[in-house]
Amino acid sequence: MQKPSFLSEQDIQLVREVQENLPLVSRPFLEIARRLGISEEEVIGRVQEFLRDGILRRFGATLRHCRVGYTANVMVVWRVPEDRVEEVGQQMAGAPEVSHCYERPARAGWPYNLYTMLHGKSRQECEAITARLARESGISEYSMLFSVRELKKSSMRYFHEEGRSNHGLRTGQVKDLI
Repeated sequence: MQKPSFLSEQDIQLVREVQENLPLVSRPFLEIARRLGISEEEVIGRVQEFLRDGILRRFGATLRHCRVGYTANVMVVWRVPEDRVEEVGQQMAGAPEVSHCYERPARAGWPYNLYTMLHGKSRQECEAITARLARESGISEYSMLFSVRELKKSSMRYFHEEGRSNHGLRTGQVKDLI
């Protein structure tokens, strides 16, 4: 199968580079640029184009919470009045202990519509953070769902050297997913 016509061979090499862990150096894009034989500005510009054009949907870091001492993790589900969801969501998302905050529709038997993921060094610390968020927001209806184990975190991989991603896609098939 041939490579997608809208991506050059250099683009494919760049995708391979940025989907892996970035080099742990002060200028990771410069290191990638050196590997690819282009300038740091070209790497940054091309990644920005990939994001703008939807070739890459997001570019972000994954923190391994347990490895840095945050061994207590809890999803707190909140029942927030519809007219306050935006306000409360913004407030909770601004808390430094909150890594994720999003709205989902409430369902029959499940009245919660705002979800926050909190990280702490102990169950008690998570409970205290939750109590503080409840007090600050005025939202008293919530449930705490503690993590019992951490599952492997991985992302999609495209353009593996052998021509297959970890999802069995050949190089040319990626355009169908984008």
